[in-house]
Amino acid sequence: MSELALITGASSGIGRELAVVHAEHRGDLVLVARREARLADLADRLRGDHGVTVYVLDRDLSEPGAAAALVADLDRADLKPAILINNAGFGYWGRFHEQDLARNARMVRLNVTALMELTGLLLPRMVRHGRGRILNVGSTAGMVPGPRQSVYYATKAFVNSFSQALAAELQGTGVTVTVLCPGPTESEFAAAADLQDTRSFRGRRPSSREVAEYGYASMLRGKDLVVHGWQMKTLMYLGLRVAPRRAVIRVVERLQSKREAPVAPPSGERRRRG
Repeated sequence: MSELALITGASSGIGRELAVVHAEHRGDLVLVARREARLADLADRLRGDHGVTVYVLDRDLSEPGAAAALVADLDRADLKPAILINNAGFGYWGRFHEQDLARNARMVRLNVTALMELTGLLLPRMVRHGRGRILNVGSTAGMVPGPRQSVYYATKAFVNSFSQALAAELQGTGVTVTVLCPGPTESEFAAAADLQDTRSFRGRRPSSREVAEYGYASMLRGKDLVVHGWQMKTLMYLGLRVAPRRAVIRVVERLQSKREAPVAPPSGERRRRG
């Protein structure tokens, strides 16, 4: 494969591994993220290991107008991605009324608006050429409401729904849209979202590499929605088709809860008990 792929959120986690997988397929890359030094290191590695051409663009796609500015940069450099991988995004743990509203607004701009705008700017070109692939990184979180991550779950619900609708609209055009829905994954996401101590992130989790390989292969096959891992597929089936909706929400809230630290009794009480 020699197609040029644009990957957002490519400095770490699933986005970084998707870049590696594409380079292993001998594909050229445009890497986009906020952390330029990390992107530069990754680009040097991919050029050296696989002999591909890699362009680096440090951009904060949560800023208004960032997607349009990015596409303008591509046009000035005469770069025409045949593959768009919308991976950039972040989460935020806590009760909505206790969270920082500005941070939630930034999450919506990154997880939803930037993805929609990049797709809207590049998709018409793909359709005109009769070829192209889009891979959106959604989440199993987008399949249910998510207490303590209400905004994040809602943004991923948009990504999942939007992607499936586009996949249906684009039948026969030569352009495919795939939405990859991983569950909890080994990456920097949990730490950034303050999720390390939640029940959902305890125990063994698939690596970012495993998820990236699965998503990339699914994109090449033209799948519309794919859930990574048989355990997660089973949970989604049971949760969406068998269990009552209220019960599912209660389970999700429990998975998003953290282990409470024991409260020590006052020192005088400890002495009396001793």
